[in-house]
Amino acid sequence: MSVLPFSLATVKCNQPRSERCSSLASLKPISLRKNALNKTFTNVCKLTIRASSTSISSVTVEKDATYGTVFVIRAQDKMGLLPAITRVLKGHRIEKATMEFDEKEDYFVIKFQVTDSNGNKIEDNESLIRIENALMDAINGGEGVVVRKAGFSGAKTERMFELMDGFLKNDPVSLQKDILHHVEYTVARSRFSFDDFEAYQALSHSVRDRLIERWHDTQQHFKKKDPKRLYFLSLEFLMGRSLSNSVINLGIKDQCAEALSQLGFEYEVLAEQEGDAALGNGGLARLSACQMDSLATLDFPAWGYGLRYQYGLFRQIIIDGFQHEQPDYWLNFGNPWEIERVHVSYPVKFYGSVKEEVVNGKKCKVWIPGETVEAVAYDNPIPGYGTRNTINLRLWAAKPSEGLDIESYNTGDYINAIVNRQKAEIISNVLYPDDRSYQGKELRLKQQYFFVSASLQDIVRRFKDMHNNFDEFPDKVALQLNDTHPSISVVELMRMLLDEEHLSWKRSWNIVCKVFTFTTHTVLPEALEKVPMDLFETVLPRHLQIIYDINFAFMEELKNKIGKDYVRLSRMSIVEEGAVKNIRMANLSIVCSHTVNGVSRAHSELLKTRVFMDFYELWPEKFQYKTNGVTQRRWIVVSNPSLCALISKWLRTESWIHDVDLLTHLKNHASNPELQHEWKMVKKINKMRLAEYIETMSGVKVSLDAMFDVQIKRIHEYKRQFLNILGVIHRYDCIKNMEESDRRKVVPRVCIIGGKAPPGYEIAKKIIKLCHAVAEKINNDTDIGDLLKLVFIPDYNVSVAELVIPGSDLSQHISTAGHEASGTGSMKFLMNGCLLLATADGSTNEIIEEIGAENMFIFGAKMNEVPKLREKESTIKAPLQFRRVVRMVRDGYFGFKDYFKSLCDTVENGKDFYLLGSDFTSYLEAQAAADRAYVDKEKWCKMSVLSTAGSGRFSSDRTIEDYAEKTWGIKPCKLPL
Repeated sequence: MSVLPFSLATVKCNQPRSERCSSLASLKPISLRKNALNKTFTNVCKLTIRASSTSISSVTVEKDATYGTVFVIRAQDKMGLLPAITRVLKGHRIEKATMEFDEKEDYFVIKFQVTDSNGNKIEDNESLIRIENALMDAINGGEGVVVRKAGFSGAKTERMFELMDGFLKNDPVSLQKDILHHVEYTVARSRFSFDDFEAYQALSHSVRDRLIERWHDTQQHFKKKDPKRLYFLSLEFLMGRSLSNSVINLGIKDQCAEALSQLGFEYEVLAEQEGDAALGNGGLARLSACQMDSLATLDFPAWGYGLRYQYGLFRQIIIDGFQHEQPDYWLNFGNPWEIERVHVSYPVKFYGSVKEEVVNGKKCKVWIPGETVEAVAYDNPIPGYGTRNTINLRLWAAKPSEGLDIESYNTGDYINAIVNRQKAEIISNVLYPDDRSYQGKELRLKQQYFFVSASLQDIVRRFKDMHNNFDEFPDKVALQLNDTHPSISVVELMRMLLDEEHLSWKRSWNIVCKVFTFTTHTVLPEALEKVPMDLFETVLPRHLQIIYDINFAFMEELKNKIGKDYVRLSRMSIVEEGAVKNIRMANLSIVCSHTVNGVSRAHSELLKTRVFMDFYELWPEKFQYKTNGVTQRRWIVVSNPSLCALISKWLRTESWIHDVDLLTHLKNHASNPELQHEWKMVKKINKMRLAEYIETMSGVKVSLDAMFDVQIKRIHEYKRQFLNILGVIHRYDCIKNMEESDRRKVVPRVCIIGGKAPPGYEIAKKIIKLCHAVAEKINNDTDIGDLLKLVFIPDYNVSVAELVIPGSDLSQHISTAGHEASGTGSMKFLMNGCLLLATADGSTNEIIEEIGAENMFIFGAKMNEVPKLREKESTIKAPLQFRRVVRMVRDGYFGFKDYFKSLCDTVENGKDFYLLGSDFTSYLEAQAAADRAYVDKEKWCKMSVLSTAGSGRFSSDRTIEDYAEKTWGIKPCKLPL
């Protein structure tokens, strides 16, 4: 009897510790791998069924083993044997599993040790007999499948199985071998001399290998089952770092840490080597990333599509307190998480003209492009947590077309031909170009069309691989528009159906209206995206024709319903008339989508009553809302492992990582002194990490006894960082004028602000400068000491957020009511037990319902009060405290008097559009309430626990389940073990 090369080492289970059942599937042995390979050949193989009755020799038990109870199974070549064993022994630990093959007798011998969930041997006869019978029934209950590929001899098939005899193992020794293999052959460094970054690269490739296994099997499973698939179209994905999230979702963090430790490296140090994939601006982009994680975890058949920007969101450099932008060269050292698919590319056309031709006796339009660019696919596997399902994020990069500029070559203008080809790559170079100029608008439109054209070509190709009737398209495809950036896809799909598939207009329109769903993140009508008509005509001439046809049909339908109300017709038209004609992208999306979603209940009301009131009155059934959420895997498990362990201890399970509603049971322990003590220790550890980072980054040493008061998000007037700074100035002014005895009663604060200002947004940049000017004054005032510090964190990104959020005591979300569509930042802080100081805006209203207003610090005008206050703003005198702090800035108390003049002008003399003065008194009262609560440590800790306990509703898992059921019509398609 010979031992095959697929013999198994000690079984390591990837499931949560509390549910650990030591599954054979976690080791991924030969039968599982063969099973996966069988799926690969589903459409090209002939299957021969063997009768199962001849496949089992025996199941025997050896009770006298030193450790555990040994089971020995003898069976003929039987597919699915090990998964059957796994199912029977769920809830037990399986270790020291081996598989041998007797070539003479043609059967396998599988031997493994079994203990119960507590690690004890199984000795009572009743249990042993029950397990033995269950194993016999499970193994005999199915049919064995042997694969024979048409035209492929059995010997060659078996040889292929031998070469791919199993999945990669996850034990530390196997991981070490893979890491060293990648050090030598991928990174091309000696395994005896490599540094932290090279070790990170090798580890990442090793983890990616495991993702690819799961990715292949998931895609083959989807292909076999042919479910309705979701295609998530977003121009922005703020993914952050991939290593930490991947090892958590794969369940191999401990194994990786152990493997690296034995090689002389620290996992945490290597994880820090990874740069952020900053392919987005803010909340919308990070939301996309969270939703991809939830789609994978919940086993939904889905793909994400976006752009692979050469340069991500700019790096923020602070020089003398002023923001400067530098390119984010995030691809300089490669990206180990992506797979370049050079064979997956599609031509994308621009410019040119349209002519009519007769095809099969019918007139049709033919677009003759003036420029063609190739879209090349880069795949990024997205693993789910607690499942083998791994879905895909496909990003497109622009490359020169294979076609030559014949005219330039013929005239000898070789240089011009090369330059024109290089222009193609500009399309995917820069994230969100400045679109204030015509050139910027043109590049933006080309980016939008480039990514949706390539994506739709890919989607239609995948559909046609399995189907030949486009009437089935809505039953197999759901297309999600993440805001208006991908809106041109509705026109592109119409063009493909009309001009390439030669379907009728009515049939094409019926298909389009059944597949698209639209989620908008806009709260102000004037902020809705518009594209100049002449730009459309130049860049996408055929699409403009289709838009005109869509709009004409819509206007005719609308006239029949509302009559000749030309004012309303003009408001609802896709084409905006005027001195400059524009295409309204939001109107286009609404007309062509079967569902329009808001991102919070408050946002939904704004859509119905202000932003899209006309459309809501016409199609009330189209409008829904799904409150945004964030993934607890990233924002607790990855970013706050200490809190993760504490929650699991008190809930006595790790199941909350998947079923986040279980967090609500923390309420039962919120007043427990033991929990509170441990909760405070976790917070202190996280504050220590943040304090070290602040000192390293800025040189400011902060006290751990102080309240860490944080506002991190994009710098914008409506987000009111200016209000925060004015509040800090007021606190400073009060402390400065106090008697020494009164200062001892002051609650010390470390005020932390972080965020990037858009490059062309001068007021936002002045807010950043003011923050630094005020910090310079306060942090160097010996009268103040540790009672107050102000810190600005530069180059804020996902990785910085993972450090800042767990270390925060108080988080500010203080936008003017009615301006925040949802606000996912507050949800991340909430999950980490940070108390919120907020206005009743966006999703905050729903957070209040979950945890109670008494556990938050709510202030400011309500959404329905804002319009009235703006009308009266010129006649209402701002409070004295507000006028005093603004005067301090205006008079140059913090320097730069002339520079800050225009900033002060935005809140004085009847120009306070965002109501800083109106809300200032209420804001100070909320801050005072936070001070009083912080003094009572037990009360504060209880409020913190209740915040985490009430955060389950704001998981992206819940958001995705709502979308799947109510909007997309998709169902889970779980990859079997």
